[in-house]
Amino acid sequence: MNDFKEVSESYTLPEAIREAQRCLHCKVPQCKKGCPISNDIPDWIAELAKGNFGNAMSIINARSNLPAVCGRVCGHERQCEGNCVLNKKGAHINIGKLERFVADFDSSAGLTHETIPEKSRGRVAVIGSGPAGLTIAGDLSRLGFAVEIFEMEPEPGGVLMYGIPEYRLPKEVVRREIKKIENLGVVFHLNSTVGEDLTVDNLFAEGFDAIFMGTGTGVPRRLNIPGNNHPGVRQAIRFLRRVSLYESGLIDRKEVVIGTGDKVAVIGCGNTAIDAARSALRMGASEVYVVYHRTIDEMSALRAEYDDAVAEGVKFLWNSSITNIVGGEGYKLKEVTIDIDGTPTVMPMDNVIMAVGSVPAARIVSTTKGIDVDDKGYVLTREVPYGMTTRQGVFAGGDVTKRPATVVHAMQDAKRVAEGIAQYVDAVKLMESINLTATPAKPENA
Repeated sequence: MNDFKEVSESYTLPEAIREAQRCLHCKVPQCKKGCPISNDIPDWIAELAKGNFGNAMSIINARSNLPAVCGRVCGHERQCEGNCVLNKKGAHINIGKLERFVADFDSSAGLTHETIPEKSRGRVAVIGSGPAGLTIAGDLSRLGFAVEIFEMEPEPGGVLMYGIPEYRLPKEVVRREIKKIENLGVVFHLNSTVGEDLTVDNLFAEGFDAIFMGTGTGVPRRLNIPGNNHPGVRQAIRFLRRVSLYESGLIDRKEVVIGTGDKVAVIGCGNTAIDAARSALRMGASEVYVVYHRTIDEMSALRAEYDDAVAEGVKFLWNSSITNIVGGEGYKLKEVTIDIDGTPTVMPMDNVIMAVGSVPAARIVSTTKGIDVDDKGYVLTREVPYGMTTRQGVFAGGDVTKRPATVVHAMQDAKRVAEGIAQYVDAVKLMESINLTATPAKPENA
């Protein structure tokens, strides 16, 4: 298997309308309650059912900056679709596919042209262009803020571009969504690393009223397994990034390391682990094992992602853990010892991929005074204004604060932070205007 073509197929127009017409338009929509960003799902589905695609898109845009992305990678089975009343009969509305259809149709037909408000409310710098950063940028731009994004990579998108495989989220879809945000007047600065090329203090000196940190968690965790320092042991987020770069033609095939006929073990069972396993198969691996220390009912991966992985040939070892890694020549391993239900088993293995989570990098915090973090490096924030760090005017959201777990949860958190930034900047500018216009009080004896 070496095809990174998108796996899930879109609805045709008649299929989408028929599916939308099944919606009961509940008075108390549980699907909306299940959506982290409170998308007005029954309302836009009703518009879609009548063929009013522009209206449907306008309703979606009011809550989501990334509908074509959410329609593809959200955990629908645990959120909107899982809460649909028809789910009790096993016939929930396919909300994700409908959202994807509306976003794709709107883009291809060029239906939506948003009015860009005057950028007179303040200037905001956004560090990172992942789901949180893009949401902040879109929301604040629509509210009249001049927003500039600083991204360390050569192309914006963060985890959407470099961490989610093409077969689940095509890069052109991400580029299309980013173009919509750029059309709102958002300015992108690429190959620009805050903490190296410039600092938070530099940004304030340039006249920004507030700064948002949406830098995610770029430092992978490692397990303390004998032999884990061998080059045949890869980190999942770095492996997926290399696969993405290779698919985009930016690096050579050999730099992905995993090759044709390799036997690969993936440690962990979240969505990133599943992505790594399925990507390894597509890069030519002959056998891929997901090694997980718990049971199938305790995995954090979506069941749909697991089912697809099994269908593609990924094997799962439950209640298992790798206890020893023996290196071979070059980038290849020789074998690993896997404890399966308490029984040590030696298996030949060429590569191990670790997908056991990650923590924030310290580039920004280490070059900025006044931003406190917890003992694991996650940025501490306050409730009022929501998302502000211990450094005045600096806000944070998304994975760097340890709150979200998925793309849509990062968006949910970022929407609240955007409100906090707007409140903060408005308050500061109000106080500045009061101080500027205040007339000095006359002395009592004058």
